[in-house]
Order: sequence, then C-alpha cells, then structure tokens
Amino acid sequence: MTDPRAPSPALETIQTKLASGALDEAGTLIDELLVDFASDPNLAYLSALRYRLTANAAKALQTLYDLTARFPDMARAHQEIAINSLSSNLPQKALEAAEAAVALDGSLLACWELLAPLHQRFVPEKQEATAQQIAFLKSLPQELRTVMSYLSQNQLNDAERLCKYFLRDNKTHAEGMRLLSEVLTRKNILDEAQFLLETLHQLEPDNVTAAVQLFHVMMRRQRFHTAYDLAATLWQQQPQDDDQIKKAYAAACFAVGQTEEAEHLYQALRKTHPTDHHIPISQGHIYNANGDKAAAIAAFQESSSIKPDHGDAYWSLANTKSYRFDDPQITRMKALEQSASIGGIDRIQICFALGKALEDGEQYDAAFEYYARGNALKLPTTHFNPTQLSKRITAQISVCTQALFEQLGPTGTESPDPIFIVGLPRAGSTLLEQILASHSQVDGTMELHNILDLAKRLRGRDEAGATEPRYPRILGELDTQLFTQFGEQFIEQTRVYRSDAPFFIDKMPNNFFHVGLIKLILPNAKIIDARRHPMSCCFSGYKQLWGEGQEFSYGLTEIGSYYKQYTQLMAHWDTVLPGFVLRVHHEDVVNDLESQVRRILDFCGLPFEDACLNFHETERTIRTPSAEQVRQPIYRSGLDQWRNFEQYLDPLKHALGEELLDAYGITPPP
Repeated sequence: MTDPRAPSPALETIQTKLASGALDEAGTLIDELLVDFASDPNLAYLSALRYRLTANAAKALQTLYDLTARFPDMARAHQEIAINSLSSNLPQKALEAAEAAVALDGSLLACWELLAPLHQRFVPEKQEATAQQIAFLKSLPQELRTVMSYLSQNQLNDAERLCKYFLRDNKTHAEGMRLLSEVLTRKNILDEAQFLLETLHQLEPDNVTAAVQLFHVMMRRQRFHTAYDLAATLWQQQPQDDDQIKKAYAAACFAVGQTEEAEHLYQALRKTHPTDHHIPISQGHIYNANGDKAAAIAAFQESSSIKPDHGDAYWSLANTKSYRFDDPQITRMKALEQSASIGGIDRIQICFALGKALEDGEQYDAAFEYYARGNALKLPTTHFNPTQLSKRITAQISVCTQALFEQLGPTGTESPDPIFIVGLPRAGSTLLEQILASHSQVDGTMELHNILDLAKRLRGRDEAGATEPRYPRILGELDTQLFTQFGEQFIEQTRVYRSDAPFFIDKMPNNFFHVGLIKLILPNAKIIDARRHPMSCCFSGYKQLWGEGQEFSYGLTEIGSYYKQYTQLMAHWDTVLPGFVLRVHHEDVVNDLESQVRRILDFCGLPFEDACLNFHETERTIRTPSAEQVRQPIYRSGLDQWRNFEQYLDPLKHALGEELLDAYGITPPP
C-alpha cells in the first residue's frame, strides 16, 4: 500500500526552494509528489504556500479549506487562511482563521501580530489580551516557543527533550518549568509534574498560571483536599471575577463535598458564560452525585445542545446508567462518530455512549462493535504495562510471606478506625460502602490515596540492576518503629475526610496490592474484598470509560489478566494473613442481603442496624458510576448481562484461565 506521507527529505527540499524564491522548481516537485501523496497534509500545506507566494490567493484558499476540512487541528493551515484572506480583502475571514490558529497553537507569534490590528478593528475588548500575549511570546527564548509548538502538535517526546535541554542551563526559568510540567502531565507522569509545579509555586507564588496548572494536576491525582486548599487560597487572593479561578474553586468544592457552594458557583458561571458547554457537564455531575437524576439529565442535554459534537455530554448521559437514548439521538451519535472533524476524545466518549445505548435496545452485536471500537481507541492512550503488573504481584507474594510477618512480630498503631474496601472496579464496592456508610458508627469518605502514596514513597527509585523492586522488599529492612509512625500518620492525614463517627471507609480498590503493608501499620484495621463473578466484573469494567486510572480495563485480555492476578494475590493474603480479609461476593449480597449485611457488620465489630438494609435511603454524595444504582433497592438484572456478549468474549476467557473458569462453571473457549 502506498505510504500517504511524502518523504521528509523531499518536503525539506521544497521548503528550501520556496524560501529561496525558486517557486517554479518548488511547484514542479510539489505536483510530482501530489500524484502519489495527495493525502499528505504537509505537502498540501506547502502547495498552498506555493500558491500564496505566486500571488494566487484564491487557489491557496481553496487548497487550505480542503486541508482544514481533513485536518481541522492543523494550526499553520488556519494561519495561512488568515494571511490569504487578508490579501483577498476578507478581514472577517482572516479574523476567524487567525483565532482558530492561535487557539490550536498559542506559540504562533506572527499570527498573534496579525490578530492585533484585527482585534483593534473588530473586537476591541480582546486587544489588551492579544498585546499581552505578543509581549509574553517575545519575552520567551525561541526554544520555549518551539516547545509550545511541539505541545500543540502533541509531539511530547520532542517537547520534553528540548525543554530539558533548555532547563539544563536555565534551571529555574519559570515558563520552562511550567512547560516541562505540562509535558509530564500529558505523559501521565503526574507525581513529577506536581513536584515541579510545587517547586515553581514556592519560587513564584504570584504565578497564577502555574498555580492553576498545579491545581489541575492535584485534581487528576485525586488529592482533592490539597487541591481545595490551593483553589481556596487563589479564590481569596485573586479578583473573584477571574473565571479560571472560579471554575477551579467550584470543581474543588464539589470534590471535597461542598456541593451547595459548588452549585452556586456554577450557576453564576452559567449566567456569565451561557455558551460554555463544559459548565452544564459539571452541574450535571453535581446533580447526579446528589441523586437529582432529572436535573443531571437536563444539564447533560443542555451541553449537547450548546455543542452537538461534545462527546462528554453523551457519555455523561449514558453513565447515569438509567438514561435511554431514542432512535434520533442514536442516529445523530453514529453520524458524529463517523465525522472526520470530531476530536479523538469525543469519538471515544461517543463510542462508549453508543455501546450503552444499543445494549439498552438489545442490539448486542452493534453494541459490542462500539464498545470494542471505543476501547481500541482508548487503549493506546493509556500507560498500562502488563509486565510491570506481573512484577508487582510476584514481588508481593515473594516478599510478604508468613515468615516475614512472624519475624517482624506485632507492629503498627492499634487504631481500629479504618475499614478498607478493596478489589476491582465494578465489583460492588460502592454498594458495600453505601451499606456500611448507612451505619451510625461509620463515615463514608472516598477512594483515599494515602496507602498508595506511602507505598510509592517506600518504593522510591529502584537501584540500577536491581533484580526486584525496592518495595515491598524494604518492609523487611525497616526499623519496626516506623510502622507505628506510618500508621499514626495515616490516621492523622485522613481526619480531614471524616466526620464524627469512630470508624471510616477507605474505598480505594487498588489497596489490594498493599494488604501486607496495611497489616504492618494498621493491624486492627478491617479489610473487605469486594468480589464479583469474573465475567460480570471484567465485562462491566470493559464497558466503562473512566475519568482517570483503571487503565487495565481497555482490553479484554488486559482486564482478564488483571483479574486473574488480583485473585492470585488475594489468595496469597488469605494464606499468610488468615482472617485479616473478609471476602464478600456481590452475588451473595444480591441474593441474601440481610445475611451478608450481618456478616459484614460482625466482621467489623459493629452492631446490626436496619439502616444498613435500607442503604438506598441514605442521603450522601456519591461520585462513582454506581451512584444511581446504590440509591435503589437490590436488583438482580445486572448479574448476567455479559452473557448477551459471550460470543465475543473468548479473549477474556483465555486471559482468566482454566482455574477461574472452572471455579465459576464458565464454558471454556474452543
């Protein structure tokens, strides 16, 4: 098959000839290459440049409009439209194109300079901001403007390499540090991005752009209270008509449970920005978390009416779980998903929404096609590493042996406060949390990161050539007094999430990796393993598009392997720490709620309370995909939904393996 991209040396030759004025020679080369590489956007761009330089603006514009229809994110093409429109006495077209260009690539200094007189003439309220951006870009070294351009084209490795090269001789250059943190954030290296931004925030506490960027990294890492403290400080210190800070503060309020304040802020933002399609999405999530399904649906629908190709609006509707799309909506979503101009994230979100919509309509073949397409688009954007997962599981099993716990003896703080719920997402953990949080002696909190952070600190950076990870190996090398210190720190650090109840829940599912660490620092804690039928659990996870994390779920083989290794590690904990973990099967809860509730409460040392059976009546904010489901009485309809798709799930069965399939009576694949 012919490569759609022209060879780089040929493109460089054309650029050189255009720059030197050899326009006829450049044109001949372009026409020859277009025969075989007509779909190459860079060749088309050079062709348009050739037409402009030969004073054929009309032909240049025709070429550029075709190019931006196929590649709407190509900033340089929009800039060329602006230049040719000006020469054709089309200033309004030039304004639109130039604004589109700088929205895609803020480093285009020449385009900003082109915009300045256009804003002065047509949009005077933007004149000052444009002048500030021009001054800012002129103040930057060329290397950093190039980094910005790389970022706009998502060339992250090039951006990181150049940024680090620049910072080698300019270690505390504020914009260099900020840009590198943006690269790291996009590469999902969030802890390093946060460290860099925290350092910059200490050096330049008045750098609002960097502070807001730090806030967003903290939110992505789900460090909600720390993010709230930063947003609240910005809200107090900066003008309260700064919408960027108002949005940050509103998001932080919702994240820490101050839903009334968040709702008030978003209502104000909605009035001043009626065409901002993101604001109704945020409002809808608040309504959904508080149990107001009708208001949530109305808000999500409003977002899609403002921006019909906004994928998050459709996925948010689907993610309420009970919303049903009608046929015209499904037809519209299918057309959007096929549109060449739709963004990658929007396409993924619409695929998952279509999967849910078609499954609800019992069109299972078509539904699986969209689920599979959405996952296939999402998986390459994740950072899931199955080799690293296997190493982590193996290390826990080989290090955290019965001999290690006997050797260390009694350790940790005696506090019995925490109740950990671990397992895989979509295994019924939110239901167990709601049951326990309905008890008068238990606070429901959220998925806390404290244990994961402690494990990361212990892991540090592995030495070069090390045969096994530093953590958990280091557990056998530490002074046992440190385990008491770590336990006390956990109790102290988590107080901010609690009310007055003597016990509280930490529902971080990934804590199943760290049961051994929890035993050493909090020996009187309770751990509940929320377990669900492997096919039900894995396929439910595969159908879910997560906001952050759970990157193992975007492939049937990946999620099946993850489930298998999770069960192997939990079996290990059962062997070396007998009785420390209570396993609760979701199917048992559905089939005999009262018996399972009594069993859970007995394990936690709590007296029985009827409120735990009537969990669906408990009013609390729930920010997980199961929010609506746990506000209803127990129902069985979701237990066997995977069977509607069984013909497509052989890769999942293979990954789970014969032992798990036999244990659950699942027919093995041929």
